[in-house]
Amino acid sequence: MDINFPLILLWLVVITGAIWLLDSLFLARRRESDTAEPVLVEYAKSFFPVLAIVFILRSFVVEPFQIPSRSMVPTLQVGDFILVNKYAYGLRLPVSRTKVVDLGEPQRGDVMVFFPPHMNETYFIKRVIGLPGDKIELKDNVLYINGERAPQQLLQALPPANPQVEIMWEEIYGRRHLMAKHVRGGDFSNFSTTVPDGHYFMMGDNRDNSLDSRKWGFVPERDVVGKAFAIWMHWDELFSLPSFSRVGKIE
Repeated sequence: MDINFPLILLWLVVITGAIWLLDSLFLARRRESDTAEPVLVEYAKSFFPVLAIVFILRSFVVEPFQIPSRSMVPTLQVGDFILVNKYAYGLRLPVSRTKVVDLGEPQRGDVMVFFPPHMNETYFIKRVIGLPGDKIELKDNVLYINGERAPQQLLQALPPANPQVEIMWEEIYGRRHLMAKHVRGGDFSNFSTTVPDGHYFMMGDNRDNSLDSRKWGFVPERDVVGKAFAIWMHWDELFSLPSFSRVGKIE
């Protein structure tokens, strides 16, 4: 997920479009009527419309991603293919990430794709826990936002004979989602901070197996990519068969 695909796609659109335009304005007039188009021009005319449509859709409407790690288990599994709404938090120019139209802001509980401050060219996905000005606390792996406890309800303890991990429902300001935490807690099971203006505090649902804002800090507003809203396929590995059993809305 760390390849700068938007920049590559932009250059492909520019190059194929420039070849088509150059041929239409200058080169086509000089060719004899019975002379075939150069192969390069033929390819440019074929690929430019497709590339342009893909570029517009993934830049401003919806973009697919694949989940590469276990930091969002049990909500998202490794191999899940998800869709991200690119306009939920405003329209941004591709590559530069400059917001040009303000359509909305991240809300507590959203699952969001973003660029973390320590790896500014790599897509991350976590849950929005804190908005600007929020005080975030963890006390023995129980979340508090502005002094208000986020209710947790135990669903399953694994393994049953000697529980090490607890699968829970957690509720953040009326929005419920799945999360997992170690029975004994981890390095960041006790934590406190306040979110600065223009930033967001992110955590993975796999609370003791996630490198997130507890480790590398806050996400600035300019590095927000979009809101993850659906799983459309699951594919474990290259030589396995894709599955659609996990298709559905992301809570």
